[in-house]
Amino acid sequence: MRNLIFLLLLSAIFCLLSPANASANNLNASSASLTGVDLAGGTIKVQFDISWDNSWRSSTNYDAAWIFVKYSTNAGSSWSHATLKTSGTNPANFSIGTGTAIEIVVPADKKGAFIQRSANGTGSVSTQNIQLVWDYAADGVTSAATVRVKAFAIEMCYIPQGAFSLGSGGAETSAFYSYPTTTNPYTVSSEGAITVGTSAGNLYYPSSPYGGDQSGPVPAAFPKGYNAFYIMKYEASQGQYADFLNTITSTQASARYPNSNASYRHTISGSHPNYSASRPDRACNYLSWLDLAAYADWAALRPMSELEFEKACRGTASAVANEYAWGNTTITQATTITGAENGTETVNGNCSYGSATYGGGDGGQGPLRCGIFATGSSTRESAGASYYGVMELSGCLWKRPVTVGNSTGRGFTGLQGDGSLATNGDANVTNWPGTDAVGAGFRGGNWVDVATYVRASDRNYAAFTYASRYYHSGARCVRTSP
Repeated sequence: MRNLIFLLLLSAIFCLLSPANASANNLNASSASLTGVDLAGGTIKVQFDISWDNSWRSSTNYDAAWIFVKYSTNAGSSWSHATLKTSGTNPANFSIGTGTAIEIVVPADKKGAFIQRSANGTGSVSTQNIQLVWDYAADGVTSAATVRVKAFAIEMCYIPQGAFSLGSGGAETSAFYSYPTTTNPYTVSSEGAITVGTSAGNLYYPSSPYGGDQSGPVPAAFPKGYNAFYIMKYEASQGQYADFLNTITSTQASARYPNSNASYRHTISGSHPNYSASRPDRACNYLSWLDLAAYADWAALRPMSELEFEKACRGTASAVANEYAWGNTTITQATTITGAENGTETVNGNCSYGSATYGGGDGGQGPLRCGIFATGSSTRESAGASYYGVMELSGCLWKRPVTVGNSTGRGFTGLQGDGSLATNGDANVTNWPGTDAVGAGFRGGNWVDVATYVRASDRNYAAFTYASRYYHSGARCVRTSP
């Protein structure tokens, strides 16, 4: 007798964003169902449609959606991370559906799947009846269980393998350079260990209060950005973070809840399991290092390194002295919001920095909607987009990469999260910076600081240790490419 009962709820963790040239937005996962249960094999298929606008795949890179599944066997009191059946590209019994031609790429740990265009092209993606195979038996779910399932989607950008420059040769604080001339950027040409020192051709950086210890080497295991990886296209939004809080235990959520509603445009309120954000597509501030790490672990992602941060900004282009993430030195402060802040609002400028008090919208000081600078006619500069189409790498909220500026940071090996947190709500992945945040730094500036901190190569706070929540700190995660 078949006793296994599945109830499916499909949740897309995403921002509703204005269109941008070569910039995905309006990610929508819908029409969810469960089909093809195989009691003998212990699998079931999670089926859904997916669509998003302004997608692209080119010879440079492409966008993607990171899809992962959570399940509950206790009526939603707690949620666990589902393991897919098979790794690889378009694995057996998975279905790419019909519509826009896509491919399904499942990493070796089978903690989720990337859905992306299978051929070069631009425009909207609309694909129906995609099927992922969940190996529920591998997760210890029995045929006597009543199971609730949620699927989540996060927009990502693929950063391809390739050499790139560290440092711009400009006047940024504590910026990387190739010793001995500070105007020569350092070229990362492999994932091999990097010597840090004062011999010709070494990686080096000037001393500053928070730039780091000027020591090394940077070990081979440290993610350097040469190998391919995926990065969240936007900073984690307040809606995303509320969904995270609602699918961890009440004890974990108590530890991870910022409880800063109405302060500096933070809008998450409520209690477990019903947290919500009144501005769900606004970038989420008040996140500590532990909050970021827990979110990354829960989503089966990982923190980025500060070398990956510069790669995501600059790509393979030649460095421009004092450049911002969009590749030049032109910057216009965002000061005025136009329209109600419901996901359709726009703003002047191309960067949030300098402690502006916004006119229009909800007003106040704080983060803006994820991707707000992109419009249907925007250029890379006016959209504030990186070489690979990643948004808000300069300004809005501090990025929290792992630093090479101290030994703890250099011990980071880039292990992925596994979807499961420690009982107290902390991430529990080996060699990630821990509760004291030593090894985690700050890059890319924020809405409070002056424009110089927003520069792509500025390392003024690259090794600064700060464990508490603050109104200008957010979260952005990555995943090593399969």
